[in-house]
Amino acid sequence: MLLKIHRELGIASSYSNDSGVPIYTEPNDLVSIGLDVFDRPQSLASKTAGKWHDMRLAASSESVELLVVSAFRSVDYQASIIQKKLLNGQLIEDILKTNTAPGHSEHHSGRALDLTALHCKVLSEEFEQTNAFRWLTENAHAFGFTLSYPRHNKWGMIYEPWHWCHDGS
Repeated sequence: MLLKIHRELGIASSYSNDSGVPIYTEPNDLVSIGLDVFDRPQSLASKTAGKWHDMRLAASSESVELLVVSAFRSVDYQASIIQKKLLNGQLIEDILKTNTAPGHSEHHSGRALDLTALHCKVLSEEFEQTNAFRWLTENAHAFGFTLSYPRHNKWGMIYEPWHWCHDGS
């Protein structure tokens, strides 16, 4: 199925091997975590949802508000994101620097979150200048979350200070 989707999007059949980015399966235990900043319903794998709740509460107790931009994404939804970018004239090589190929997104696992803060442009490096990012940098590990795409990461993805993933423990 993934190879068919990749072929339809113009993603090289060698992407899995060349990128080294793992394949993630969709969980069967998704639970709602409420609405994101665009009022869309979001969900996470149940264990991650609990850790997210705890982390968000801890941040709130220190007057830091963590806001969700995106959580679980299906393989089909990831493909639609890439398809829209292709239709807007972007090259697949450029798209794959900011979006992993369908099947390879941590969002498929139900353990990844894209976050933002009040008065911050979503999905921008501006997020690293916020109290929310500083709080995450100092505290997220205690809840099992890590920054997935730091500067110069091994996957060759752009720096994403907003993208945090739970280790599943």
